[in-house]
Amino acid sequence: MFDLKKHITAASVDEAIGLLIENPDARLIAGGTDVLIKLRHGKQTFSTLVDIHGLDELKGIKIDGQNNILIGSGASFTDIIQSDILKQQIPMLCEAAQSVGGPQIRNVATIGGNICNGVTSADSASSLFALNAMVVIRGDGTLRQIPISDFYLGPGKVDLKTGEILTSIIITPENYQGFFGHYYKYAMRNAMDIATIGCAVSLKTCNHLLTDFRIAYGVAGPVPMRCSKTENSVLNKRVSQNLIEDIFLSIETDVSPRTSWRASREFRMNIIKELSKRVTKEALIRAGEQL
Repeated sequence: MFDLKKHITAASVDEAIGLLIENPDARLIAGGTDVLIKLRHGKQTFSTLVDIHGLDELKGIKIDGQNNILIGSGASFTDIIQSDILKQQIPMLCEAAQSVGGPQIRNVATIGGNICNGVTSADSASSLFALNAMVVIRGDGTLRQIPISDFYLGPGKVDLKTGEILTSIIITPENYQGFFGHYYKYAMRNAMDIATIGCAVSLKTCNHLLTDFRIAYGVAGPVPMRCSKTENSVLNKRVSQNLIEDIFLSIETDVSPRTSWRASREFRMNIIKELSKRVTKEALIRAGEQL
């Protein structure tokens, strides 16, 4: 039984913004895979839903005139998996989408909802961090564009003010062209499970040197995170097994996983270090490097 006072369907983003302002206790619903669970379990702090799942203006995936990839916040994970643009340009993001739940969940869950939920285990977040993604936020007469790393304020908390909606995600050409990447989700079950650790790597090489390197994790801290110390320490190093080992040894200086009922800190750290090697190696192979 859902403890819900009102369910209002918005005909446009502007109308949805107005409804959020009129109903300050309201929450948006797109796919509903997170919001409805909170309602069902009585964990909600809201009693009104503003429904935006039918808004086509939030669903597109396209490349604009400046070669920016634009992903609507209402795009489902199935949309992402099936997008020819993303399969060709950013297959790592398709891998992350493929790891979300099962087919039924992927058909309705949206990338915007996954991000706005604010949890560190969000499967799309690690890849978006490694891609230096920007998020576009609309409010009542306002428009903001901020790095996704600034969007996460803390566990379950994101930078959305009253009346604001995350409308799209932007990945600029300097953050995907010439890059090769890989995403891997480690979970206790093979499917339909929350990530114990998620790891994304995006990199560039030139003349067998690592010229750009980004490594990001989910569930390695209270919010998704990049590993800047490790990234900086290996730039312009020659691709080799020694490089992989350097990353493995350095990664512990960047992360601080916690113990929970799902896994101990020590277990998570072992997985974090091992994934740093496996995911980086796969991204280097995709870049055409021999290891």
